[in-house]
Amino acid sequence: MAYRPEGLRTMDEAQEAPQPSPAGIGVRGWLRWAWRQLTSMRVALLLLMLLAIAALPGAVFPQAPQDAAAVASYKADQPQLSRWLERLGLFDVYGAPWFAAIYLLLFVSLVGCILPRTRAHVAALRAAPSRVPRRLSRFPVRDTHTTTASPEQVDRAVRSALGRRFRVARTPDGLSAERGYLRETGNIVFHLSLVGVLVALAAGQLLSYRGQAVVVEGRSFANAVVDYDTFTPGTLVDSDDLEPFTFTLTEMASEFTVDAQARDFAAHVVVTEPDGDTVEDVIRVNYPINAAGANIYLAGNGFAPHLTVRDAEGEVAFSQPVPFLPEDDFYTSRGVVKVPDVSPGLDQLGFTGYLLPTAVVDEAGARSVHPQPNAPLLVLDVYAGDLGLDDGVPQNVYELATDGMTQVMDGPEEAKILLEPGQEVELPDGLGTISFDTLPRFAALDLRYDPSLTVLLVSALLAMAGLAASLFAPRRRLWVRTTHDDGRTVVEAAALARGDDPGLERELERVMTAVRAVGPTPQEDT
Repeated sequence: MAYRPEGLRTMDEAQEAPQPSPAGIGVRGWLRWAWRQLTSMRVALLLLMLLAIAALPGAVFPQAPQDAAAVASYKADQPQLSRWLERLGLFDVYGAPWFAAIYLLLFVSLVGCILPRTRAHVAALRAAPSRVPRRLSRFPVRDTHTTTASPEQVDRAVRSALGRRFRVARTPDGLSAERGYLRETGNIVFHLSLVGVLVALAAGQLLSYRGQAVVVEGRSFANAVVDYDTFTPGTLVDSDDLEPFTFTLTEMASEFTVDAQARDFAAHVVVTEPDGDTVEDVIRVNYPINAAGANIYLAGNGFAPHLTVRDAEGEVAFSQPVPFLPEDDFYTSRGVVKVPDVSPGLDQLGFTGYLLPTAVVDEAGARSVHPQPNAPLLVLDVYAGDLGLDDGVPQNVYELATDGMTQVMDGPEEAKILLEPGQEVELPDGLGTISFDTLPRFAALDLRYDPSLTVLLVSALLAMAGLAASLFAPRRRLWVRTTHDDGRTVVEAAALARGDDPGLERELERVMTAVRAVGPTPQEDT
């Protein structure tokens, strides 16, 4: 076990030592005591753990900034509990005052820890190595040797053995060498990097935005809020002042093996930058593109059959592609079509069902056997009534609310509409017609703008490097004293490490081996 003189404490131990009670020392004493507690490493670690615990409700309860519809549904299902969750801010954890308070206290605590340590570390770097202790014999790791070499020769041998890894200085009592300042440097870099991570995360919450959009082949997307399916802006983001780039999805290509294993997905786009420059690019899974500082990721893909619905008066009530969401490896996709009433006195229509890219119909029913559109087939149920489109309440485009609707029957059975591309069929009860015009694909894209990502990445890498240095860089001191008398030089050496250091004895042995190689002992000389 490494030797340490009685009463000597490390900086960490000094910070974590019990502080005197502030009782009876006045307001100034109270403030000083509170500052010392806040800026202790123990409190910083407690605040870091508390911040992690405080973030957990954000993973348990739906969050309003990310999914307002899920929050509304939760309130409808759990009205009593929701009132308390609302009061505690658990539907917006990261924007709650109590979460911001923990975040700010952790930031102040880390800064308060780092500044004194940095000053002390800079002072230690500028100071000369410590003087050689009077009694080297008290150290557990020590060695002695007597040689005929001069003290100057011994000094040169010691300096050569220590190399540039040690700071070496000649003191009145001998040579003093130190190494391992990288350990404390790494510790400081680690904590500074944590501050950098906190700053980057805070900047990301303020300056970033994120949105999702489904884009069908042949159609364009503009970086405006109205073109996003969902949009989550940062606190300081002006939704009306986004960078005005656009892109057009020219092709959504997919590649599958014969046994329906996915090989590749590629969204071919033409991007128009804010300055008017146009460039062709390809978005692949895990390979986003960048447009005006925003990263565009390929999050999913599927089919969007173009359907045209005419009402009983022959008027076109609906004509556009409808994304159907895949539910299995064979791209069996479910979708909803909501048809408004364009002719007075007629019911609104709703369709829900499945798209089968490679359909097989047998006694067991209809199913898809491959994700590519080798034999596409639409299987739809029909509803008539009130879709609730005129109520002004936002609806999920992938769900059909049938509370105000009646399923259309074909005789005693539920009406089933089977459609192949290019086919048009009449709806039961004279409700009109529906046609399956084309089968384009769609790309589900995730767009994210976050100027703090570079700072966050650099801070994380520096934190890892600093932690590695603080854990593995050895902190060692080594002293060598020479006494010359009657042609003989007595060499005394000792080494000391901070904490357990298995390599300390090898370090001293390497130095003494170099000393022994300088000249013979007096016995060998005779």
